[in-house]
Amino acid sequence: MADHSDHGEVTYTIADGNDYPAHEQTYEGFIRMVKIGTSAVAFVLIMMAIFLT
Repeated sequence: MADHSDHGEVTYTIADGNDYPAHEQTYEGFIRMVKIGTSAVAFVLIMMAIFLT
């Protein structure tokens, strides 16, 4: 069986090479695209409601 003699100690580490500003920029871009996509779908639905009824 595995030796678990140190399982009373919990350590948290941050991986080397994390680029937090790039992460924030990617997230902001994702949120921006979600907003644009939602607006585009709403626009299409409104146009369908106006012209297809």
